[in-house]
Amino acid sequence: MVCLLLYAYCVGGFSSRKIAQACERNLAFIAIVGQERPDFRTSSDFRKLHLEAFCEVFVQVRRIAGELGLVKLGNIATDGTKIQGNASRHHAMSYGYMQKDVARLREDIEALVTQAYQQDAEADAALGRRRGEERPAELARREARLATLEAAMQRLEARAKAEAEAERRRRAEAEAERQRRGPKRRGKAPTEVKATPEDKAQTNFTDPELGIMQTNNKGWDYCGNAQASVDEAHQIIVACDVTAAANDKGQAEPLAQMAVAYLAPAGIALPKDAAGAAQKIPATYENGYYSAAAAEAVEHMGFEPYMATGRQQHHAWEAAVPQEPTTAKERMAAKVRTPAGRALYARRKVIVEPVFGQIKEGRGFRRFLLRGLDRIRGEWRVVCLTHNLLKLWRQARAPLTV
Repeated sequence: MVCLLLYAYCVGGFSSRKIAQACERNLAFIAIVGQERPDFRTSSDFRKLHLEAFCEVFVQVRRIAGELGLVKLGNIATDGTKIQGNASRHHAMSYGYMQKDVARLREDIEALVTQAYQQDAEADAALGRRRGEERPAELARREARLATLEAAMQRLEARAKAEAEAERRRRAEAEAERQRRGPKRRGKAPTEVKATPEDKAQTNFTDPELGIMQTNNKGWDYCGNAQASVDEAHQIIVACDVTAAANDKGQAEPLAQMAVAYLAPAGIALPKDAAGAAQKIPATYENGYYSAAAAEAVEHMGFEPYMATGRQQHHAWEAAVPQEPTTAKERMAAKVRTPAGRALYARRKVIVEPVFGQIKEGRGFRRFLLRGLDRIRGEWRVVCLTHNLLKLWRQARAPLTV
């Protein structure tokens, strides 16, 4: 089953029904399964039950890549891409509409309960004993709907509270930096941070863990933000993750932790200088990942981060670099503008972005089939694992050079 799933993902067969169909018609699939051809439910259940076990397979494949010299750790580029989730845009509701619907459902439930009591009283008076003690179907349906809406409102309220706490911390850090530098505040004072959801805040009932995100082709959809850290030498993925956050802020540190945690089990040695001391691994990020805390955390884990601090338009004159950068952001900007920083950062887009093209366009993986963030992470891990397998296969088929 492991071989069957890995081969299916390599050739772009992600649906369990398509895998079962290929086991009946495709000679390559028949050669793997023989006479014991699993149905779609078997492969689907096997994938769901053993998603965590594929993490070890991911490490083993990277170990083989390291032994073959396909991982050089010369430049690890990190980026993210939006992949559609298994959730309908039409099976969602806003917080404001939920409040109106909850009020309506409570009125309907109260009316149905009153009606049920009246019917019971009439039956007792006519028949002398209680009849029809089962709950009316309309009442049960409305109570189930009410519970679903209240749970969705609690999720939105918890999310709004967490976002408010993060915004308060960001403002406190900005205020501390402003007081350190000394400039006076200009303009109006910032509005108070609200810990309650906005009326337009939405949640999905099919997969509540995914958030609505802006996409390139459909405008807005429920997606997972798939992350990948890719080595420069042969585009081997060294770390991968999926987050429900629409932006990339806060993703640099967890991906760096995964990369470090996977390097040692994979037997990939860290680069060293002539004296034998460990060197920091260059890591490039676009401006969406930058924050002073993220850069410091990544550097503390043994990487040399090169993060763009802002978006620069094409063919635009560069701003003058301060002689003595005072803030962490200015120091990072000056670091990226150095000749070494330019050379490393220029390679970022040709390292990681083609990987997403090979996965989404080459193999056709544009939608997660599983639901729930943990299962989505496991599914993305299998996709990245098979990407590395294809790199190993192509390297083995490459002609020898003299």
